[in-house]
Amino acid sequence: MPQVRFVADFDWKPSRQITVAYRSGDELLVTTACANAAMAAKKAVKVSKKKAQANG
Repeated sequence: MPQVRFVADFDWKPSRQITVAYRSGDELLVTTACANAAMAAKKAVKVSKKKAQANG
């Protein structure tokens, strides 16, 4: 599971019945599918493991 930082609000719909809202500034572990969709929409950037460990 990749760690990403959302640079803009992003709504992830893993299925028709579910929407997960991520807010700008959130830095979280998300599923690979979610990370790929958010990065393709230019709403998230991948966080390096070194930076993630330093922050957490």
